[in-house]
Amino acid sequence: MTTRALGERQSLLPATLILSIAAGAWAGIVIWAREMGVVPGTMGMTVTIFVIMWTLMMAAMMLPSAMPMITLYARTLSSNRWRRMSAFGAGYLFIWAVSGIPVFALAWLSGRVATNEPDLAVGVAVVIFAAAGLYQLTSLKHRCLQHCRSPLAHLLHYGNYRGRLRDLRAGAHHGAFCLACCWALMLLMVAFGVMNLLAMVLLAATVGIEKQWKHGAGFAKVAGLAALALAIVVIFVPDLAPGLQAGGMATMGTMGS
Repeated sequence: MTTRALGERQSLLPATLILSIAAGAWAGIVIWAREMGVVPGTMGMTVTIFVIMWTLMMAAMMLPSAMPMITLYARTLSSNRWRRMSAFGAGYLFIWAVSGIPVFALAWLSGRVATNEPDLAVGVAVVIFAAAGLYQLTSLKHRCLQHCRSPLAHLLHYGNYRGRLRDLRAGAHHGAFCLACCWALMLLMVAFGVMNLLAMVLLAATVGIEKQWKHGAGFAKVAGLAALALAIVVIFVPDLAPGLQAGGMATMGTMGS
């Protein structure tokens, strides 16, 4: 087997595994969302169940866009490749799992506002859309996006990690940059409704385009401007933020019947 063919095989197998995990996570989220529907707040979940749900969502939405980094990392491993790659992926998802705790708090608060202060809920939607849009235009967003778009530059840094937890640390480091890059987009899920499947698909596509397309950095700014536009339009069309409407949206099962 040639060196090129071996390299392609070493990339293909991890990529297949990552996409399989993401596909399984999407299947789980679709089933969960059909049962829950799109309603404001935490949908009656405890913080533990919410974080599990959020982690499953992030595995579905974020793993495909993280695949180039994970496959490149796997190619640098000369032994215990699958175990070490799994540790890297676990570190990556751990960061997103932890992010589910503040999201739970914000979702709980937004649910209370939607139920008890519907006029204020529109203002909260404006703040969420505006905050996400403005962050998309910042230099910090650009720097974090560059990390995700140019993973090869960070492999040497990860090669300096030592100890049994080195792969977990490397995954967590990459996950932290990914979180810093995409937190504002994920914040929109509170406005759209945490279990809004259409919003999940659109945001996952946005993240993927930002990270993989050659014009991704420019696309990130376009997405920011779109969020700022929504901050204005939602004042007149509050239904654009079903996650902040007391009625939410019909469950997926009801919509399909």
